Amino acid sequence: MLISAIQPWVWLVVAIVVVVLIIAIVGWIISTRNSFVRLQNTVEEAFSTMDVHLKKRWDLIPNLVETVKGYASHEKDTLQGVIAARGNAMGATTPEAKMAAENALSGTLKSLFALQEAYPELKANQQFNMLQDQLKRLEDEIASSRKYYNATVKKFNDKLLVFPSNIIANSMKLTKKTYFETAEGERENVKVKF
Repeated sequence: MLISAIQPWVWLVVAIVVVVLIIAIVGWIISTRNSFVRLQNTVEEAFSTMDVHLKKRWDLIPNLVETVKGYASHEKDTLQGVIAARGNAMGATTPEAKMAAENALSGTLKSLFALQEAYPELKANQQFNMLQDQLKRLEDEIASSRKYYNATVKKFNDKLLVFPSNIIANSMKLTKKTYFETAEGERENVKVKF
């Protein structure tokens, strides 16, 4: 009796409210899914940009090693360490492996540049100085790319973990992205012993 006493316009209002609510929820789901796809693409683009700068560094290292080899031929361990670290970095396939290998390569490059203090003729070599300047510029570009990559990862991870967007992230089976951090050993001064 109570149900039949409700005016027909009330049913219409209830139906409209339900339809609007359903449209709003579906719209939010679509919008959240699309924003995750855009963020994921941005993270991949940022890593790819950094990868381009890293490749430039890999291409420069053999020239640098050859220049140093002429002046510091008895520093074979240091030179071989740089070449081995470069090979590991080039062979890394996952972002996490690439990050670890790049951190190791940065450490070996520091020891290579520390050699110039012990060899004044190397320090005066124009070719070495030119290569060192190029590498410093590349390192600045890599640092900027790393900063941009980490900012996009932070944005992605924040959205991934915040409620209610984490519901959509779980349905898409998304996981946290890894930051490109400095290795522990890279924070220490390089020690050169002869």
